[in-house]
Amino acid sequence: MDVESQAGTRGLKLAADKGLAVVVMEPLMGGRLADPPKDIQEAMKECVVERSPAEWALEWLWDQPEVSVVLSGMSTMEQVEENLEFAGRSRVGSFGEREQALIRLAREMYQARAVIGCSRCGYCMPCPNGLDIPGNFEIFNYAHLYDDVATAKFKYKVFLQDGQRAGECIACGLCEEQCPQGIAISEWMPKVEALLG
Repeated sequence: MDVESQAGTRGLKLAADKGLAVVVMEPLMGGRLADPPKDIQEAMKECVVERSPAEWALEWLWDQPEVSVVLSGMSTMEQVEENLEFAGRSRVGSFGEREQALIRLAREMYQARAVIGCSRCGYCMPCPNGLDIPGNFEIFNYAHLYDDVATAKFKYKVFLQDGQRAGECIACGLCEEQCPQGIAISEWMPKVEALLG
């Protein structure tokens, strides 16, 4: 999912080109990729190669020649045993076009679940009232991407400071004049607050 966020694939390749080992943390995004929404699970079941969602995610990482180590959190002995089994049979280049196509499809299906088409360009910022507009939208979309409102509410309360949350929007419209995606920001903020506040 994070091929373009933070360092992403570009950073992975840059580090490898410089001879640096790359350690991937949170490969299952805190377990969310191990339990995807039903529509994505169904797409995975249709692939010729049968794998659990966790195995798909881990195998995709181990297929990348630039990845040195994958650190996956595990809560049970069963998860430890599964991860050892997956790692034991993994190898670089093991994914064929069919597997790569499924990963692209799953990523597209996740991304299609995003409700607000914010690219986090930041042109709407700074908000004269102090809102973190892209941050609010990112957390709202997160709730929909992963069917995980509880974690999104936690992020909303912890990662956004007082005054940065959607409930502080006064609908001045200045941000909307700057938004290249044409998002009706002042209409979305009450919806963000209603779900996460």
